[in-house]
Amino acid sequence: MTTHRTRLALGLIILGASWSCLGLVVAVGQSGGGDGAPVIHVAEVDALIHPASAEFITQAITGADADGAELLVLVLRTPGGLVDSTRDINTSIIEAETPVAVYVGPSGARAASAGFLITIAADVAAMAPGTHIGAAHPVAGSGQPMDETMAEKAASDVAAYARSLAAQRGRNVELAEKAVLDSQSFTEEEALAAEPPLIDLVVDDVDALLAALEEYHVERWGGELQVLRTRGAAVQQVEMNWRQRLLSAIAHPQIAVLLLSLGTLGLTIELWSPGAILPGVAGGLCLLLAFFALQILPVNYVGVLLLLFGLVLLVLEVFTPTFGALAAGGVASMAFGLVMLIDSPAPEFQLGWPFILSTVAALGTIVWLLVRLAVRAQLRPAVSGAAGMLAESGEVIDAIAPGGGGRVATHGEIWSASAGQAIPRGARVKVVGIDGMTLTVVPEPPRESGTKGAN
Repeated sequence: MTTHRTRLALGLIILGASWSCLGLVVAVGQSGGGDGAPVIHVAEVDALIHPASAEFITQAITGADADGAELLVLVLRTPGGLVDSTRDINTSIIEAETPVAVYVGPSGARAASAGFLITIAADVAAMAPGTHIGAAHPVAGSGQPMDETMAEKAASDVAAYARSLAAQRGRNVELAEKAVLDSQSFTEEEALAAEPPLIDLVVDDVDALLAALEEYHVERWGGELQVLRTRGAAVQQVEMNWRQRLLSAIAHPQIAVLLLSLGTLGLTIELWSPGAILPGVAGGLCLLLAFFALQILPVNYVGVLLLLFGLVLLVLEVFTPTFGALAAGGVASMAFGLVMLIDSPAPEFQLGWPFILSTVAALGTIVWLLVRLAVRAQLRPAVSGAAGMLAESGEVIDAIAPGGGGRVATHGEIWSASAGQAIPRGARVKVVGIDGMTLTVVPEPPRESGTKGAN
């Protein structure tokens, strides 16, 4: 008995040790540092700079710090975005334990406006051939035109922020200020050739960047020096989660307008035919997503009101047909609202006339079809009750005497009937009146049979 217990205890000990070793191996394998190789995280941002993208970049920096990564490479392509989100991103870069390299690429990409401020705030700023940065002049977050005093204050504030970032990173303060105040942009050659330069490197891709950063001396925000080790590094791609991808995708002017339009149409269909459920649920979801997108975009509130007013007029046209008067006003209001909705110099923020005209035409067509169905339903003759019996055909099953009564079969039922003349059994009649439970009928004219012969 003692020997059996001893063997059982030894077996449990061996099993526990095996599980511990397996867990250690898995942990080392997941960390990517089991062979002593450095770990480098690479995160890609190809979107507007807004709260969703700022959250992703902040999480990428936090993850790199937690994993003890040697470097975080932020591949950046953006037309710009919100100043508040840009400041949040730069604060995370400045406070990060892991050095952050911003790489504007691949060739043909740009980091404009907010992207420029993020680039010059990085520990290492690199660009691909054929890229450019700059044009960081601020615009009103509401889309409303700023008066001269407010515009000067906003530009001065952002210019001071750019100068502070450039000075702390040892980059060209004068060009950083011109990018804000004069909306200047710089190619990768101009940025690197400046004295002092705006950026640190021009490389073809991320692999070339990592090769160039081997034993590269990085001066952190606090002044301490750090030597990078990138040779043989284990590169880990950092991806947005599904929520961030969704929010980043809908935070676009065209997507926001489509969601707003589809949401309004969904609720309209639900109100037009209560109980459909699906249009109402889908419409409500689209409206909530549209409101989120409009909240983080630089929108003109007058444009939003015009757009909503146009949609309301189109909805009213469905329920109170005015032969196109409300629909015409709604289409015009929507067109003006879409033109005024976004006020930003970045082309990616512009809706464009093709999108505006196609959206208005599609909504107008859908409303016209709904109105047509409503009008046809109102003009359709009644098919139930007393009104539904008029003009119905029937067959006499009990002969009707003049001024007397008889019975006819019509509408799938047998009715008492009267007529002003004698009508024999089996004759076809037409209902011309109804009094209580008695029909008034007249003989149907005989149907023509056969076809006319040839002359």
